[in-house]
Amino acid sequence: MSFDVARVRKDFPIFEREVNGHPLVYLDSANTSQKPVQVLDVMRAHQEKHNGNVSRSVHTLGTESTEMYEGSRAKVASFIGAGSPDEVIFTKNSTEAINLVAHSAGQFLGLKPGDEIVISEMEHHSNLVPWQLLCERTGATLRWFGITDEGRLDESRLDELVNERTKLVSVVHMSNVLGTINDVTALVARARQVGALVMLDCSQSVPHFPVDVRALGVDFIAFTGHKMLGPTGIGVLWGKFELLAAMPPFLAGGSMIETVSMAKTTFAPPPARFEAGTPPITEAIGLGAAVDYLTALDMDEVHRHEQEITRYALDQLAGVPDVRIFGPTSSENRGGTVSFGVNGVHPHDVGQILDALGVEVRVGHHCARPVCVRFAVPAMTRASFYLYTTTEEIDALARGLDQVRKVFG
Repeated sequence: MSFDVARVRKDFPIFEREVNGHPLVYLDSANTSQKPVQVLDVMRAHQEKHNGNVSRSVHTLGTESTEMYEGSRAKVASFIGAGSPDEVIFTKNSTEAINLVAHSAGQFLGLKPGDEIVISEMEHHSNLVPWQLLCERTGATLRWFGITDEGRLDESRLDELVNERTKLVSVVHMSNVLGTINDVTALVARARQVGALVMLDCSQSVPHFPVDVRALGVDFIAFTGHKMLGPTGIGVLWGKFELLAAMPPFLAGGSMIETVSMAKTTFAPPPARFEAGTPPITEAIGLGAAVDYLTALDMDEVHRHEQEITRYALDQLAGVPDVRIFGPTSSENRGGTVSFGVNGVHPHDVGQILDALGVEVRVGHHCARPVCVRFAVPAMTRASFYLYTTTEEIDALARGLDQVRKVFG
């Protein structure tokens, strides 16, 4: 089917509002996406009619809640091509998912001085700081890929960086700052040669284009619900079951046990092993509704729409004097996130003027300060798009940047 963005936008109540007397132009979906009524309604209905705790009650409400919760797990598994729902672990966000692997896989691997973990310079802090801490705990060494001037992953030293000492490689699938989509084919192949595990931060990829974990050939991925039309407070770790089954727990408490005595505890198999305590039930059910919505739209169509919007945005911004785009300037292997600077104007000032015109963008280092350091700027302005973004909104951004240039001369 052809993608009808006008019809899609009718599902999102927030686009009925104004900001500072102007129609809302929401260009911050890489930060958090808006929610359609189909997601909001499912979450409200669960709270109103089915609210009960999961996996610990035999009464009707508990059974209904458990069925819906586990049903969402099955939907997520199918959405990413997982082999089994038992490979899907619900976390509170991508950050917790990555920390889970850094803690539990770090123990499983028995890291020690001389071992190495490899990341990249374009990582979100969530895929940088946990590995720094793991290396501090174990004495392992952290190494990283650089970024080319064009905003691509620099794989020129691949064989040197990923070597016989490498135990795990964790890189971003799509940069939250540069929009770069990393083709990890060569990286995964090299990791397999040396026996290293591979993790992908898919926070910006799973929401925007089809992702099949088995086709990628990696061991773990992490992503989050609030960037894919779902609520905050729910994320996903996918891992190969044999690895999850070999990993120790991350958090301990109720529902993650097999047997407990005063002397010793044995642990449940995955995914329960990694979901201690009462989970984010309504949020997981909301994520399942978001998956339903995206599946009905067809992720190939979502991706095509975003490619068209991104091409249009790159062309429009290229025509605005004094604007510098960071990252790839073509839509090839690029997602709908465009970071830029306006010569002589701090990004915070750019963001305030745009907000006065109803245009919502993000400013700062985007939790990826090493990227800003790489391009020798203190911060960037970022416009990010999704399935509800229109060319008219890109035009509003370009007009807003003209206003920025007028204000600052």
